[in-house]
Formats: sequence, C-alpha cells, structure tokens
Amino acid sequence: MAGVIVQKGSVGSPAVQALISALDAEITERYPEENANFFGLDVGEITPGRGAFLVATVDGEVVGCGAVRRLDGTDAEIKRMYVTPSSRGHGAGRALLAALEGEARSLGATRLVLETGKRLFEAVALYKRAGFTIIPPFNEYVGARLSLCMGKELR
Repeated sequence: MAGVIVQKGSVGSPAVQALISALDAEITERYPEENANFFGLDVGEITPGRGAFLVATVDGEVVGCGAVRRLDGTDAEIKRMYVTPSSRGHGAGRALLAALEGEARSLGATRLVLETGKRLFEAVALYKRAGFTIIPPFNEYVGARLSLCMGKELR
C-alpha cells in the first residue's frame, strides 16, 4: 500500500475510537468465549517515556493503530494493534509494526513482546514474517488458553 504514513496519534480521536470499536468487535466475533479477551490499555502507559500510540493513515484516512508500552527495563509490549480488513496485505500493518518496534527501541527496550489470539491468523502471519517467535505466556496471559504470546529481540 503506497503512501502509508505512521505517526503518533490520540487514543481519544473519533477515527481511532472507531478503529478500536472495530478491533473489539472482530475479536469478540472470533472469541465469543467468556474471559477470552484482553481489551485493556491504560492511557497512562503510553505517555512519553513509558510508551506511545501510533496511527497509520493512507491518503488521509486512518487505517490502523497500535500502542507500545514499556513493561520493565528490557521488555516493551505491543497492545491494541489493528489494521482495517480492507487495508490488510498492502503494507499498512508492516509499516505500523516497524514504527512500533522503533518506539520500543527509543524506550530502551531490548525485547518486544505481544499477545495475540490463536484464531487471528492474519496477525500471527504478520508477526512471524517480522521475526517474532512464540514465547511462554507472560503477565495476565498466563493460563489464557486461546492466547498466543510472541517475542522478538531488538537489535
């Protein structure tokens, strides 16, 4: 997808809220089981020095979003990454993921981790192509049988 622009954005903007609602709806549809979803993101976790929230646009239209938050001295976590279905497979996800990795490095992280769902095949494929591998569950994902945790060493 030519012309993808990724920049810092506001979680509270109407366009981002629409994306997050679409993300939540898609996850709920694929995972209707009770307690199968992790929708949380504390805005305080993405303040400067702790994390960042990024938005991907194409021709001025918001097509994706994602956050990165520092977990500790070495790890940062990707949260709430989403690209609209019509924009998948055209480079928006790759551009967004690369920018999130850059933000993690700027936070001093040496490893980037994430949780996704085993049924989110498109996301799993994107992360694998970007060099992420399956890791043991961490934090609130321990014991979540439908979750898949992945990680990548940052160089």
